[in-house]
Amino acid sequence: MRKFLVNIWAYDHHAKFIVSAEDNADSIEKAVLDKIGEKSINWESAGMFKDLPRRITYEELIDGTRPVQTKTVLGVEVAVGV
Repeated sequence: MRKFLVNIWAYDHHAKFIVSAEDNADSIEKAVLDKIGEKSINWESAGMFKDLPRRITYEELIDGTRPVQTKTVLGVEVAVGV
């Protein structure tokens, strides 16, 4: 299990929290849904994303060998969609 920092921006609100999950997309998704279901997340007004697309980001909290999925873009390795 790894710890991930999750950021959610949606409908002019922002939430930031930590989940523990395995290093795969399904496990992270289930951990995020469980955390949302607990209703323990502190939602704050974002104030600047009003009608823009909604997005969820996450990053690993401890040093690992690599992100969940990577892709080389212009010679730089970046995390890609999960």
